[in-house]
Amino acid sequence: MSAADTTTTLCIDFGNTRQKAALFAGAAQQEVAFFDEDLLASTRRLLDAWRPDRCILSSVINHPPEVTALLEARTRLHVLHAASRLPFSTPVGKPETIGADRLALCAAAVQLFPNQNNLVIGLGTAVTYNFINVKNEFLGGGISPGMIMRMRSLNSFTARLPIVEPHWNVPLVGYDTRTNIQSGVVLGLAMEIDGFIEAYKSRYGAFNVLLTGGDLVHLAPHLKNLIFADPDLLFKGLYAICDLNV
Repeated sequence: MSAADTTTTLCIDFGNTRQKAALFAGAAQQEVAFFDEDLLASTRRLLDAWRPDRCILSSVINHPPEVTALLEARTRLHVLHAASRLPFSTPVGKPETIGADRLALCAAAVQLFPNQNNLVIGLGTAVTYNFINVKNEFLGGGISPGMIMRMRSLNSFTARLPIVEPHWNVPLVGYDTRTNIQSGVVLGLAMEIDGFIEAYKSRYGAFNVLLTGGDLVHLAPHLKNLIFADPDLLFKGLYAICDLNV
């Protein structure tokens, strides 16, 4: 699709923690919106306000089937799944188990940096490490607990540790319970990410590092490695996949 195209595309991401959507006019992202607890009513409001020509839905939750039915009735809909046409191949065991969010992130990497090694790190409910090689093959990666999950687990599995909100400005040496937890979780996750990047470097040499997700703002200041950071990377990947399938 050319940049001058005025086709409007609704890209929807139903994640474990947040459900959000972006509107594209042609290839340009225009707006971002978040859903409330009533996904069906939120979807109806978005369709009434934006009136998209087409839509792609990425979901890792058990969303109401009425949402899918409404999107099918009001737009040209593609639901992202393992059989979708993708701008990369998936020579991995059981490709049907790859999360839709990971497929979208890989598509964005290939769109931005084709025929290059790319490590895409998604900072959501879980942290996902996704490696695509120079042949545009998604080789797999890793999954670990996300920042909020780590914060809540400290509260859930101990008698006295509180739930603490993450923050980007945390000390190396915490001076009370709150800052001790923030230091351990935020800086610990940053060190994990840096460690993974170094391990990938030792195996694959040069590659791009793409970072995205809701916890980007908390972690980016603490990473040693140069990265390409984009909070809307998943939407860009969804748009690219929609272009291939609708």
